[in-house]
Amino acid sequence: MERLDGYVSARANITRRDAKAAIKRGRVAVDGAVELSPERKIDTETVSFDGRTLPRSSFIYILMNKPAGALSASEDKRQRTVLDLLPENLKRRGLFPVGRLDKDTTGLLIITNDGAAAHRLLAPASHVDKTSVAELDGDPTAADAAAFAEGMELADFTALPAELEPLGGNRARVTLREGKFHQVKRMFAARGLTVLSLKRVAFGGVTLPPDLAEGDSRPLTEDELAALGIEE
Repeated sequence: MERLDGYVSARANITRRDAKAAIKRGRVAVDGAVELSPERKIDTETVSFDGRTLPRSSFIYILMNKPAGALSASEDKRQRTVLDLLPENLKRRGLFPVGRLDKDTTGLLIITNDGAAAHRLLAPASHVDKTSVAELDGDPTAADAAAFAEGMELADFTALPAELEPLGGNRARVTLREGKFHQVKRMFAARGLTVLSLKRVAFGGVTLPPDLAEGDSRPLTEDELAALGIEE
């Protein structure tokens, strides 16, 4: 059994102090009734916060708009990581990024403490789409798109078929179903093109919110979790 303030803190991604204050202000209900005692013990009850039912699981699922310069790692003694950008109350929850974006790549990154879900999303057999928009030093062509669609022999592996959609000028949208090191950059390099910038805009059924600034993050919504096949 957990104290109500700890339960709300873990599942609403807020500090324990804020959870305690929210409870005392009547923003938390237990089994449909407002509960004002932060010390209340919770076992199988249904808890809601500002009208939203909180998940029973203490797993955390965060959507971040990764900025350039941040490492997709849990910790690094010399450089800033994506976890360093999270609110203080989340930094000791055993979180880690699901997969990696290159240091200079921006965009959608999922952060969680659910190892089973992360493993499933990254497993090659899951074929989870990862879509990015690339800015190049030249204009991609229909021949480039055909080469991506056929699969591509690189120095150390054969890339699976991928989708390349020219967006006009020197921009293109690329969708992969695997995620090897520097894969997008290497595939374009094999076609004589250099990637100048790369931004992930979708992962599975989740798209990068246009109003989420670089470096900011928020919990995944129920619809986004469902799109990823995650049940709370």
